[in-house]
Amino acid sequence: MGIIAWIVIGLLAGIIAKALLPGKDPGGCVVTIAIGIVGALLGGWLGKVLFGVESIDGFFDLSTWIAAIVGSMILLLVYRLVTGGRRRG
Repeated sequence: MGIIAWIVIGLLAGIIAKALLPGKDPGGCVVTIAIGIVGALLGGWLGKVLFGVESIDGFFDLSTWIAAIVGSMILLLVYRLVTGGRRRG
């Protein structure tokens, strides 16, 4: 997949992760995109390491989206723990 596809998947995975995990987050749109992109990569890597599957096969594969969303959720939880839920303002 190309870099544009990763950005799109990451953006959408970050938004879905924020929707699935209730609560206020200390980040805005840029943080959501960054969490989504890095989370998508993390999810793909974890899927390969833990389960031995190639989870990042293509843009429209369900395994790609599940890995991206789960990775984004994990990263969002870590981000919340690290920042302590404080909001910038």
